[in-house]
Amino acid sequence: MNSNTFNELPSHVWPLNSVRQEDGVVTIADVPLPEIAAEFGTPTYVIDEADFRQRCRAMAHAFGGPDHVHYASKAFLTRTIARWVDEEGLNLDIASLNELLIALAADFPPSRITAHGNNKGIDFLKTCLKEGIGHVVIDSLQEIELLQEIAAQEEAVQPVIIRVTPGIEAHTHEFIATSHEDQKFGLSLSGGIAFEAARKILQESPNLRLEGLHCHVGSQVFDAEGFSLAAHRILGLLGTILEELSPQFPGGRAALAAQLNILDLGGGYGIAYTEEQSSLDVEAVAADLLSQVRLAAAELGIDAPRVMVEPGRAIAGPSTVTIYEVGTIKNVPVSPTKNRRYISVDGGMSDNIRPALYGAEYDFRVVSGFRDAELVSTRVVGSHCESGDILINNIKAPADISTKDIVAIPATGAYGFTMSSRYNAFGRPAVVSVSTGKATLMVRRETVADFLALEAE
Repeated sequence: MNSNTFNELPSHVWPLNSVRQEDGVVTIADVPLPEIAAEFGTPTYVIDEADFRQRCRAMAHAFGGPDHVHYASKAFLTRTIARWVDEEGLNLDIASLNELLIALAADFPPSRITAHGNNKGIDFLKTCLKEGIGHVVIDSLQEIELLQEIAAQEEAVQPVIIRVTPGIEAHTHEFIATSHEDQKFGLSLSGGIAFEAARKILQESPNLRLEGLHCHVGSQVFDAEGFSLAAHRILGLLGTILEELSPQFPGGRAALAAQLNILDLGGGYGIAYTEEQSSLDVEAVAADLLSQVRLAAAELGIDAPRVMVEPGRAIAGPSTVTIYEVGTIKNVPVSPTKNRRYISVDGGMSDNIRPALYGAEYDFRVVSGFRDAELVSTRVVGSHCESGDILINNIKAPADISTKDIVAIPATGAYGFTMSSRYNAFGRPAVVSVSTGKATLMVRRETVADFLALEAE
């Protein structure tokens, strides 16, 4: 990279409607980012509405229609985002009672909501039943008993899906791999617990209706290999269920196969965070995956189930940037002959914990004008009282970046706002959506008054 390429915006990393104008100012959807900083303050998450919606449509097209796609709300959820997802026809995944309540506050249709979670409490499950949630994803044998008891009390029948851990660990960070056996999610395939869950639901839980099987192989996955292998293993379990449990099922094998027809392969689709990384080819991955499911089903002599997917990051991540104002800049010696420049911004790990948590890497650009000086070794850090408060560990950036510049880190739509905190009493940032030249406040900035309002006298 040189100073000229630093001024370029990698199109596969930045939102679709990002443009650096002739004066060097970056706009998204024709809204200048420095103007957003001036009006709403910094740090602020800026989300390109058209980009978000386009990614919803791309996923829907690749996987056979919007009803095959659940947006994973844990990535980024507000009432506005829930409404966008609804308007695009996608379903919605939630993983807590409060996420469910936010979705309901946005009038999202309950029948298109799926409830996840390894430790769903009684209030959570009761709300799912009361509101008519489309599916509850079963995560333990204990949950089967609890949900059956609640459903019987409510005189209701709750459709469910079993989350299976098929023993596959996709290439990802240790703490975001979710399909190997030794972890908290799901029911083991190799240990026979997943089959026992199916038997328990079908034979002992009259108020639960088993409609599918689910798995999740990890995060930041760019090809269909892990998904395909998981699909083969889950379909093998489906074949076993049909073979061994259909004789006791009313209507036999055909009726059970018609009811148990959902194969939910979860999310985890990757995005490009830096210029050097590649973006996800959604069409190619979907075509490969769906083909593998059909082949595996044919080998087992069963009808191919209805494939569902749960993208969150792949929709929300690239649609958003976080803007900051540069503060203190200083050179730090790292050897007798070499310095590293530290650029401090007015946010940090309270608005983006992923670098500290996962060692995540990001792109970084000045958005308030061109910068043309020689590139120097730079570390971008936050303002928190923590040595690990590092947003960009090492990047070559122009030496003429200065205090008061407005800078941005792209691809922060997923797990930025939703994992933000109040560390050092920093208020959570504002969220602003942009569309056709207009900026709209989605979530206001948190203030000290908000903190104090929660304190008891």
